[in-house]
Amino acid sequence: MSNEISEIFKNKKILIAYLTAGDPSLKDTEEFIVALAENGADLIEIGIPFSDPVAEGEVIQNAMARALIKKINLDNIFDMVVRLKKRTQVPLTFMTYLNPLLTYVYDNFFKKCKETGISAVIIPDMPFEEQDEVKEFADKYGVGIITLIAPTSNERIETIAKSAKGFIYLVSSLGVTGVRAKITTDIKGMAEKIKKFTDTPVAVGFGISTAEQAKEMTKYADGVIIGSAIVKIIEQYKENSAPKLAQYISSIKNAMRK
Repeated sequence: MSNEISEIFKNKKILIAYLTAGDPSLKDTEEFIVALAENGADLIEIGIPFSDPVAEGEVIQNAMARALIKKINLDNIFDMVVRLKKRTQVPLTFMTYLNPLLTYVYDNFFKKCKETGISAVIIPDMPFEEQDEVKEFADKYGVGIITLIAPTSNERIETIAKSAKGFIYLVSSLGVTGVRAKITTDIKGMAEKIKKFTDTPVAVGFGISTAEQAKEMTKYADGVIIGSAIVKIIEQYKENSAPKLAQYISSIKNAMRK
């Protein structure tokens, strides 16, 4: 797996930003990623639009629907990644579902990830026990598979943590993605449990939207992941979102540094 991800977690708390490719256009997505990277995002997750995104709440579902209307496909997204790699050094990952990978064919998909510079892939609808069929191709091309651990993972935490690479995506809340006023899960307890079994960094996602939440979560975890709050800004400001995203991500990063 690319060392890019391991490197960014060294000696600092990491801010990971998510946005949906093609909302409102791929050209805009490219500009938004550059703005996020220049203003504090240490790693960026690019969501691949899919018609049945089971882990996503309404905000990201709507963004994917808007992108699909534009007929955005994986080849277009890979072309955008090639352009981005000339503009930013921030590691890029994909957040996707199994179906688009199956359609594209696993070998082709991971070969293309390697060629374009995608460091890792997150697949929320792939059960941990079934990841070998995908991992074979990811390993072949040196692309990471990011493991998710949820509040319901209890007895499986040790097994999942010991095999994790890159970082562990700790799901903060049951249910789908979306902005939450309060994170009620015992993140401290879960992070401590995970860290008993692995040195792989832990980043908390699902529901984090404010500077206060980000600062609180990074007391226990190595990073935070923000998605729906970013996508909401894009929904509101559309092609004019870059300055708003820069301002928002910068305020989160500043709070994390304090």
